[in-house]
Amino acid sequence: MTLRFDLVVTGGTIVNQNGRGAGDIGIVGGRIAAIGDLARADAGSRFDATGLHVLPGVIDSQVHFREPGLEHKEDLATGSLAAVKGGVTAVFEMPNTKPSTTTPDDLDEKLRRAWGRMFCDHAFYAGATDDNMGALAAMEAMPGCAGIKVFMGASTGSLLVAEDAGLEKVLATGRRRVAIHAEDENRLKERRALADSGDVADHCHWRDATSAMLATQRAVAIARRLGRRIHILHVTTAEEMAFLAGHKDLVTVETTPQHLTLAAPEAYRRLGSYAQMNPPIREEHHRAGLWEAVRAGIVDVIGSDHAPHTAEEKAKPYPQSPSGMPGVQTLLPLLLDHASKGALTLERVVDLTSAGAQRIFNLAAKGRIALGYDADLTLVDLKATREITADWLASRCGWSPFEGQTVTGWPMATIIRGHVVMRDGEVPGPAIGAPVRFAEVPAAFV
Repeated sequence: MTLRFDLVVTGGTIVNQNGRGAGDIGIVGGRIAAIGDLARADAGSRFDATGLHVLPGVIDSQVHFREPGLEHKEDLATGSLAAVKGGVTAVFEMPNTKPSTTTPDDLDEKLRRAWGRMFCDHAFYAGATDDNMGALAAMEAMPGCAGIKVFMGASTGSLLVAEDAGLEKVLATGRRRVAIHAEDENRLKERRALADSGDVADHCHWRDATSAMLATQRAVAIARRLGRRIHILHVTTAEEMAFLAGHKDLVTVETTPQHLTLAAPEAYRRLGSYAQMNPPIREEHHRAGLWEAVRAGIVDVIGSDHAPHTAEEKAKPYPQSPSGMPGVQTLLPLLLDHASKGALTLERVVDLTSAGAQRIFNLAAKGRIALGYDADLTLVDLKATREITADWLASRCGWSPFEGQTVTGWPMATIIRGHVVMRDGEVPGPAIGAPVRFAEVPAAFV
C-alpha cells in the first residue's frame, strides 16, 4: 500500500545529521515519515522549497513573554507570533512574571493561558526561591515544564537564590538540568553606587565581568560536589568561557545573539538604554572571546533572552530604565547574517539552535530532521537581504536594537508539526502551539 502524506516539502536543500543535500520531506500526522525523492508521492498538499534551505525547527530556550501580570510589554500570543515570524518553532519561557511561576498551580495557569493562543510549541520554567524548594522536584516532573530556573543575581519578586546554602538546596532537589542566571548578588550590591552616575555605559562596569565569573564558579563548584547537571545562561565573558571549558561533563553553556553582535562602549553610545540588559553587553574583547567559544564548541546553544519592555520604560533615565531587550524574532536572522560573513557555518547554526537544545534538555522527538521526529522545519533563504524594520516586528514592545540593520539570510517559512504557520512573513493562524515533551518527564501531556 502506497503511503499518503499530509504534506510534502519538496525541492529544498535539507540540512540535517547527514549534512546538506537535496531531498523531499514527507509528513504524516505531524511527524516526519520519509526523507528522499518524493516527487511522485501521493500528498494532501505540497510546499515548494526550491531555492531554500530546510533546517530543523529553531528552538529558543530562553524567552520572557511577560504573561501573566506584565502584558503591557508582551503576552503569550504576541511573543509567540514574533517567534514564528522569526522562524522559531518552540520556546522555553521564564518564570519572572507576576505572579512568578513558583508553584504547580502557577505552571498549570501558564499552560492553560497558552492553549489556543500561542503560535509555537512551548514549555515553562519553574522558578526557584528560598521558600519553594520542597516543591521543585514535583514541578520539574510536570508535563510542560522546561526545568528549574535559578536567579543568583537580582530579579523580580522572590526569584532570587543568592547564597550558596540556598543554591545547594536547589541542586540537591530533583534530577533534571537546572538553568542558572549567574551574577553574584553580593558583588552587585557592593558596586551599586557605580550606577548612580546616570550613564548607561556604566552598566557593564557595575555588573562587571567579575560578578559573572564569581557566580559561575560558585554554581559549578556546588554542581560538581552534588553531581547535578546545570546550564549557565547568557554567558558574557571570555574568562567564564575558558573556565567552563573544563567542566563540560556537567555544565552546558548558552550565549545570545546580542552578546555576539553588540559591544561596549559603542552599543551604549548608539542605543543608550536600549542596549541595557543583564548580564550586560560587554567590551569587544569579551565579544571576541564568545566567538572563540562558539568555534571551539564550548557554547552548546544560543537563546535570545527575549525580554521586552516598552519604549516609555526604556526611556527612563539610567538606572531607573529596565534591563532587557526583545530578540526572539531576530535570533535566526542575526545568526544567518553572521554565517554569511563566515563567522560560523550553517551546520553550526543548526547545532546551536535545534540539536543543542535537544541534547541539553532531552527533548522528545524535536531538534532533528529525522524519521519519527516532529515535523518542525524552518525554511530559510540564505541569499535574501533584508532590513530589520519596525513593521516586521510582532512583539508588543514594538522595537528592536537591530532596527535598521541589513542582514543576509532570512526565514521564509515556519512549519510546526506539519502545519505551515508562517510563510513569506504572513501568519494566517490559528494558534496551534502545544507543550513540548521531554524524555525525562514520563507522563505525556494530553
